Amino acid sequence: MKSNLAKNGLIFLVITLFVLSSVLPVVFGNESRLVEEDVELENLAFICREPNDFNGVKYEYYKQQLIRQRSSEDNYYDVVVEPENTVVQIESKVTPLSFGPMDSAWPMKCHDNHHTSRSPYNTIDTSAEKWRFYSSGSVDDTPVIDSDGIIYFKGAYNYLDRYLIAVYPNGTLKWRYKTGGLIWGSSPAIAEDETIYVGSWDTKLYALNPDGTFKWKVGSGGSISSSPAIAEDGAIYFGTMSSGNSIVAVNPNGTIKWKYKTGYSIVSCPAIGDDGTVYIGSGDTYLYALWPNGTLRWRFKTGDYVKAPVSIADDGTVYVGSYDGYLYALYPNNGTLKWQCGIGYGTDSNPSIAFDGTIYASGDKLYAIYPNGTMRWSFNLGANRWIGLSSSAISADGTIYVGTRIGDAVGGEIIAVNPNGTERWRKHIADEWVDSSPSIAEDGTVYIGSSYDACEGYLHAFGTVESNEPPSAPVITGETNGNAGDSYTYTFVSNDPENYPVKYFIEWGDNTTTGWTWEYESGEEVEISHTWSEEGTYEIRAKAMDISNEESEWGTLKVTMPKNKMLVNSPFLKFLQNHPHTSLILRQLLGL
Repeated sequence: MKSNLAKNGLIFLVITLFVLSSVLPVVFGNESRLVEEDVELENLAFICREPNDFNGVKYEYYKQQLIRQRSSEDNYYDVVVEPENTVVQIESKVTPLSFGPMDSAWPMKCHDNHHTSRSPYNTIDTSAEKWRFYSSGSVDDTPVIDSDGIIYFKGAYNYLDRYLIAVYPNGTLKWRYKTGGLIWGSSPAIAEDETIYVGSWDTKLYALNPDGTFKWKVGSGGSISSSPAIAEDGAIYFGTMSSGNSIVAVNPNGTIKWKYKTGYSIVSCPAIGDDGTVYIGSGDTYLYALWPNGTLRWRFKTGDYVKAPVSIADDGTVYVGSYDGYLYALYPNNGTLKWQCGIGYGTDSNPSIAFDGTIYASGDKLYAIYPNGTMRWSFNLGANRWIGLSSSAISADGTIYVGTRIGDAVGGEIIAVNPNGTERWRKHIADEWVDSSPSIAEDGTVYIGSSYDACEGYLHAFGTVESNEPPSAPVITGETNGNAGDSYTYTFVSNDPENYPVKYFIEWGDNTTTGWTWEYESGEEVEISHTWSEEGTYEIRAKAMDISNEESEWGTLKVTMPKNKMLVNSPFLKFLQNHPHTSLILRQLLGL
């Protein structure tokens, strides 16, 4: 009897342990996933907090991106909890080689390790848009350029904002690489050995070869929304958010060099001084200066978040903007205040530095400040316009390029400003916002990204148009038979020989037209809907026009609307359908 009881007890214990081993991982796995999602939303809320407001439109857009990405893969990524100690130092097994940023037109965010955002190349005539490259998601970060003129930027494919995209100088695709998480806030950086580095919200720093193949990745302990900087010894520096909250140094072989923990999330981008000092801001309100070995040199407290990149003048002066409404100039040796200058309600963007030392800071206006801290001029952006994350780019001729937002995510522009503070030109390129920071190529082409509509954006190229042929006649596809009163969607496609953007003029055959549409990428499938109110046969006619106002031949498609939707769906017709014998004469009279 006792033997049976013992045996039954043992069986019960085994079954219980089996059930618990099956259930507990699911329970704790779900808890872990919920914690992970909370961390992501906390990061998102931090980034969408702006000096003057909270960007709810952008928050909802990227929240949907995070949800879409979680559902696209079973295991999105794991959040790694950081050790408690401030500095974590790990010796590399391989001695790093000496290679800093690539010697190219624009190898990293803000151009160089000092974040001057100034180009050695002129931009004589840049008001024409040469081409645009479509992305099924916002293009918000800085497009960087290698020595062959290839442009690298964060974009989307299949509506997932987790791709690094490489595009040839003529605007055609070279390759796409999908990371394990959202890319937002981390613009790529290119090393002298052609390795491309980019951070992702999956906590990883990725290293890619120039052909788009994987080289290595390393976990940082927190989501990355900070653009990497590459030191002369090859070390890569960036910041992390939430569970990380750290300044991270990675060796060029993909091993962690050290980490320095701050008091809050970091989305600021590091600048590197000539002596190797790393400067970066944190959400804990401090600007940090770290020695190359990861120990603190000094820190400077501002009155609010420091989310903007840091820049360094030729004499070593360190500039940083804060949400407290000031631009600060600091002495590099000890971090003491040199001067401070009011710049409206604060800034998210880099204090770019011109060749003559003028500092350009952004916010409610574009501000030009002398190196002694006095205001040179301020440029009024226009009604209900302001500068968000876009950092100014400066050409060799002194022209300043920057992206703007209009209202509550209802539009965006690129503006070119002369060095004396007068407007050179501007163009509306987005129906939501332009937060991308411009970059300048060797031939003077200016690249900038946009969010022109919900879940869609472009990389734009502005420069000199050297030759031009008209675009092809649009090809029109869609329903050719239908019911009057119903809405039908048609697709229009025109290809431009020079790959210039095209817009369309559509006649629907019922004395209505679209007028000239928004500009689209050459070869992009454009969907436009129309409803015919009367029965009949109609001819849809469409023509395309490129940026030089060269017009195509007409493309046509005939459609027939033989029945009126109101009559087809009317109770009277249903009566006729239910009484076929008694309604034959009426059907003949009505022609049904």
